[in-house]
Amino acid sequence: MTWRRFLAVEEIKVDETLDARGLSCPMPLLRTKKALQKLLSGKILEVLSTDPGTRNDLPSWCKRTGNEYLGEKQDKGFTRFYIRKK
Repeated sequence: MTWRRFLAVEEIKVDETLDARGLSCPMPLLRTKKALQKLLSGKILEVLSTDPGTRNDLPSWCKRTGNEYLGEKQDKGFTRFYIRKK
């Protein structure tokens, strides 16, 4: 079992939101990479996804790339993921 850090959404100031709902692997990750390229360092991207694989893909990708995975929050029918660009 992996540990997931859950953050209070109210405490996160999102700079950009990527809606990847309805997309299957690997599209949420590919769109996340592209969206982060447009952001300045330190900015926060919120990713909305319905693909269950995203729960593993985003944290491990962040670890490999040096971006900071801030956590996730379950919503009705999808998950919100938060990433701070390195």
